[in-house]
Amino acid sequence: MKKKLMALFVCLAMVISLTACGSGSSGSDLDKIKRKGKLIVGITDFAPMDYKDAEGQWVGFDADMAKLVAADLGVKVEFVEIDWDNKILELDNGSIDCVWNGMTLTDEVAQAMEVTEPYCNNAQVVVVKKDKADEYSDLESIRHLSFAVEAGSAGEEVAEENGFNVTSLTSQADTLMEVESGTSDACIIDLLMAGAMIGDNTSYTDLAHTVELNSEKYVVGCRKDSDLAAFINEEFKAFKADGTLQKTAVTYGVQDSLCF
Repeated sequence: MKKKLMALFVCLAMVISLTACGSGSSGSDLDKIKRKGKLIVGITDFAPMDYKDAEGQWVGFDADMAKLVAADLGVKVEFVEIDWDNKILELDNGSIDCVWNGMTLTDEVAQAMEVTEPYCNNAQVVVVKKDKADEYSDLESIRHLSFAVEAGSAGEEVAEENGFNVTSLTSQADTLMEVESGTSDACIIDLLMAGAMIGDNTSYTDLAHTVELNSEKYVVGCRKDSDLAAFINEEFKAFKADGTLQKTAVTYGVQDSLCF
């Protein structure tokens, strides 16, 4: 009898221990972020939203907004470069708290994440060599081209929808290099990135964007059911009211794309 009682007590102790561990892993994301003292933001190198300045610091419209949100939470911000194709996995395993990197609102994103209200308008655009731009002015004229796209991106999705011949790469920046080198005929990137990265007074003066393949909106993505998304929404409202949002948008040239 004593052995049976002892076994029962051991089992009960294990159940209580597991329950305690489970309850500690759930709850408010905001509380967890405050306890650890930092907001971990998943990004890629994507001007004008997230990119490094001459001192090696992350800046950009999204980066600056994330810094302000972290400050209002009373924590530091930590930017982590992620493989864009693994963004949902990174969120779910807790290695990042949010994806804040000009992320397009898609059905997959909406189902897998707790997203904010849209904050920027965007489109997926075709980029080609500038001296070829006049030849590729509509959808039919580009169907035979070879395209470079970022894996897991809205650009990859729209390319597949149109049946294009694609090579999937790690980042949108890599796709631009593919076109610059002539390895691919064209790439598909975000309109906001095209505005910042190609054309006069940029690193890619001999590239131009032509066809806009869709229209879309940017959101910040958090873990499903996270209270962080609602907090960011309230922050956006406050930043709009005090002029911070517009001022930051002007700094990075995205003021005409704001949803607010």
